[in-house]
Amino acid sequence: MLEDLFKVVKSRLDYDSRTASGEEGSDSRPRIPKNLLFKCPRCQNVMFMDDFNANLKVCSACSYHSRISCQERLELTVDKDSFVEYDKGLTTLNPLDFEGYEEKVAEAQEKTGLTEAVITGECTIRTRKCVIVIMDSRFMMASMGSVVGEKITRAFERATEKRLPVVLFAASGGARMQEGIISLMQMAKTSAAVARHSDAGLLYITVLTDPTTGGVTASFASLGDIIIAEPKVLIGFAGRRVIEGTIRQRLPDDFQSAEFLLEHGFVDMIVQRVNLRKTISKLLKAHLPDQKLEA
Repeated sequence: MLEDLFKVVKSRLDYDSRTASGEEGSDSRPRIPKNLLFKCPRCQNVMFMDDFNANLKVCSACSYHSRISCQERLELTVDKDSFVEYDKGLTTLNPLDFEGYEEKVAEAQEKTGLTEAVITGECTIRTRKCVIVIMDSRFMMASMGSVVGEKITRAFERATEKRLPVVLFAASGGARMQEGIISLMQMAKTSAAVARHSDAGLLYITVLTDPTTGGVTASFASLGDIIIAEPKVLIGFAGRRVIEGTIRQRLPDDFQSAEFLLEHGFVDMIVQRVNLRKTISKLLKAHLPDQKLEA
C-alpha cells in the first residue's frame, strides 16, 4: 500500500515537472528534486523531507529515530557556544598495513569533515557542566579503532580528574576490522577508564542510538549508570542471522530493538529525541545539585 502511495506521489511530481518545463508529451526524462521525500526504513512511511527535518529526523508514523550527525547532536543537546573539543588532532594510522585502509579513512574524513568517528569535549547542558562523547555513524559506521578508543579513554580520564559526569551518545557497527586485535583491545581500555570514573563516584549516562552493536555494545556503551535509548533503534552484539544460526531458533521480531531491551532490563528508559536534552539535564542536576560553574 505504501509502495503504491510512493509511486503515485512520484508520478504526480513527474507530471508537474514536465508541465512546468513544457516537456509534457516529449521523450525528455523529467528532473525530480533530490531528497524531496523520506521513506522510513522501519515502517515504510513516506514524509516530505522538510517535514522530516522539522521533526528532528523522526518518523511521524512509527517514531523511528533516524541517524543524525555529531554536529546535529551537539546542536540539539548542549548549550550554545559551550562545547570545547578534546583531542581534535588525533588521526588514525594503519598499524597492520591493511590494504586500502588509509584511503578509506581519508574518504570518510572528506565526506564528514571529521578526523575520526567520535568527538569528545567539555560542555554545559542547561548550565550543568559535563564531558560529552558523540559517535558519528557516517564515519565508517562509527567503528571503533585505536583512535576512537583512545579519544574515549582520554575523555573519561579527564572527566575523572575534573570530577565531571560523562554523557555518551553511542552509535557503532562495532570494532574496526582493519585494525584487528588492536581494535579489540579498545574494549578493555575504554572499560577500564569507565571503571576508574565509576570508582570516583561520578555519573556516566549512556544514550544508545541507531545502531549500537558489536564491541561497542559489549564494552563502554553498556556500562552506564543510567542507560537511555532512542525509540526503535537497533541495539545488540552479533547479527540476527548469526545468532539464529548458532542457537537454531527463531528470534522474536522485535529482538535487539530498544523496546525489547527495555522489557528485558538492559535499558533503563526510552526517551524521544525531542525530550533528551531535558531528561539529561535533570539527571545531571540530581547528580550534582550544587555544581558551581566557573565564571
